[in-house]
Amino acid sequence: MRVIDKKYQDPIEIIWVATAAELGINVVRSSDAFATWDGAGTLKIGINETLDADDSLAQMIFHEICHAAVAGPNHFASADWGLDNDNPDDVVQEHACLRLQAALAGNYGLARFMAATTDFQEFYLRIMNAPLNENEDRESSISLAQQTLGQLRTSNWFPVLDRALTATAKIASQIQEWTQDDSLWRLPTHSKSPELSSQMG
Repeated sequence: MRVIDKKYQDPIEIIWVATAAELGINVVRSSDAFATWDGAGTLKIGINETLDADDSLAQMIFHEICHAAVAGPNHFASADWGLDNDNPDDVVQEHACLRLQAALAGNYGLARFMAATTDFQEFYLRIMNAPLNENEDRESSISLAQQTLGQLRTSNWFPVLDRALTATAKIASQIQEWTQDDSLWRLPTHSKSPELSSQMG
């Protein structure tokens, strides 16, 4: 019998698992969770068989990193970043996370590729092209996302995320021509949004 001493891994999964680890987040796959943070260093994400076809491990890790950024360091040790799905007040936090996610990914042409896939996807797609635009509506998640982005730009997390998003965009630009129409890899634009670039600074 042959000895198997290497395994295949998806390239962007490698990038985002390593990125999470660099930020102090250990990613494990589990059949009993969709995505949950234990407040003690472990982020559980569902195995492929329990996820939808348009879910990707990379996007889910990125989304949770955005949650961590919005929640702030005071909630890094709180389960699920201090959020409670049954608390309507936490919708503001979720919306701010989605705005931050769209702003960061959009600056690398990845806003659609790294889009949310939960029940909040409709909101994400609606604000995706102008996630920090105060003219879109006046909800408080806008100022929270703007504040978080400002803090993130001066933190040691920003260069880590920049490397990961840059690498993801490079891979996307190389693989797109070989993909079929129903592939997520068809979605990246591979160009930065002028509006988002100016807001990113």
